[in-house]
Amino acid sequence: MRVLITGGAGHIGKATTERLLQRGWDVRVIGIDTGTQIEGAEYIQCNILNYDDVLKHTRGCDAVIHLAAIRSPIMAAGHEVFQVNAAGTFNVFEAAAAVGIRRVVQASSINALGCFYGLGDIQAEYFPIDEAHPTNTTDPYSFSKQVVEDIGDYYWRRDGISSVALRFPGVYLRGFALTEAYQQRRESAHRLLDELVSQPEDVQKARIAEVRQRALEYRKTRPFEFNPEVPETRWPNLPDDPLFRTFTVDRFNLWAFIDERDAAQSLEKGLTADYEGAHALFINDHLNSIGYDSRTLVRLFFPEISEAQNHLTGTESLVSIEKARKLISFEPEYSIEKLEQPGALS
Repeated sequence: MRVLITGGAGHIGKATTERLLQRGWDVRVIGIDTGTQIEGAEYIQCNILNYDDVLKHTRGCDAVIHLAAIRSPIMAAGHEVFQVNAAGTFNVFEAAAAVGIRRVVQASSINALGCFYGLGDIQAEYFPIDEAHPTNTTDPYSFSKQVVEDIGDYYWRRDGISSVALRFPGVYLRGFALTEAYQQRRESAHRLLDELVSQPEDVQKARIAEVRQRALEYRKTRPFEFNPEVPETRWPNLPDDPLFRTFTVDRFNLWAFIDERDAAQSLEKGLTADYEGAHALFINDHLNSIGYDSRTLVRLFFPEISEAQNHLTGTESLVSIEKARKLISFEPEYSIEKLEQPGALS
């Protein structure tokens, strides 16, 4: 079986290409860069906005993994982000349809929900959040990911292409969970949260209300979108305030994450699992990224959610992967839970 991987030389792409090659797949990679070499795979320079080239390189393949995209709204102007991500995805599906391919696996994002890059607050209705939860996108990247999921639906209706759009959160490099930097991040988060919950409830609520107001005012300035005056910016400067950073970054990421090898696992299973139709799937670790009690995180940072709407237990992820478990048999192989045990995976 030959699979075409767009963006196969990128972050998730490298891990995916490596996994498929180890399992005996014939892999063709297309990417924007010239001169790239990937041992064991065929690499071809190709811009996904050039439909004729995409079509040419799709011929002879049996399935497609589509990863090529601009991965953040801070990296390019909004119209460019949308054009590459949405129009490029249309070209990939159109080429697949033209050559008779009936299985496409694509990278969507947790941001199709409308969270980290948004201009306003997360409109959470319950936890854990699942694929039935309403979306509320307000930035070009997140909107483009919402649209690519609609493109998958369209090609199922029109051409019978079965696909999954995998909603990845932040993707950790392999082994990151075992680093001192990660452990220090967890420890500092625990200290901050333990200090917060030790205070009277009215003090907790007042501190969260104050930091929420500051965070939402900050978001109105569009700090996570492209600034032509500072084109090399990849991450905005945040105030040196641990609670503000926790609210603005961790909360808006829903404390979700995944190891790059589990991202690759989900992409492979999206190719091989027995299903029909077009499906969006959250793909993340089954635990939250800091190992803190999840009901407490919701109580503190989403006070509008009632106890009846909070179905979390332990340090369970705020984002459900039950649909991915059922549809493609996804299960994290490199969870923090496993990596922290003696004799951990390397």
